Amino acid sequence: MKFLARLWCRLTGWKYVGVAPTDKKMVIIGTPHTSNWDFVLFLAVTSHFGINAKVIGKHTLVKGPFGRFMRRLGVIPIERNSGQGLVEIMVEQFNNSDELALVIAPEGTRSSEDYWRSGFYRIAVGAQVPLVMAMVDAANKTIVLHDALMMTGDVSRDMDEVRKRLTDANGIKAGGGSRMRLRAEDAD
Repeated sequence: MKFLARLWCRLTGWKYVGVAPTDKKMVIIGTPHTSNWDFVLFLAVTSHFGINAKVIGKHTLVKGPFGRFMRRLGVIPIERNSGQGLVEIMVEQFNNSDELALVIAPEGTRSSEDYWRSGFYRIAVGAQVPLVMAMVDAANKTIVLHDALMMTGDVSRDMDEVRKRLTDANGIKAGGGSRMRLRAEDAD
């Protein structure tokens, strides 16, 4: 995958910026998520930096003829009707793993929304793992991997730090992306 990520960059003119995190466990957010290609870029940057990234997917993705392939790609199957919340499931996954890098698009959709979904934040706080930010800067054909940042539980202060690192984020689809804000910030 690392070879393919570098080859793809060389052929398309994109470049990677940043340093590989040293942490064994982390939540990686990719922003902005304006097209399916943005998410491909997030996975490419993790491959480039040697991060064995995982993503959350419906449990049915890992069944049938492509199930094994999807697991090899890093899909963590989640059964939505299990009665346990996604955040709790993922915190448990982190607690039971020696190494886990979970990639999440906090916007949750490719269309513009007023708020990001807070699952990434609640997982990072609950599992006590750092947050790493991957940012697409399509205007400069750059994919940036920012330093790890520990979340404190003070959502407004933490999100201010996140926004500082992501000011130059602009996805493949110009003008797309959601406002970098959690609903919990407005409740403070």
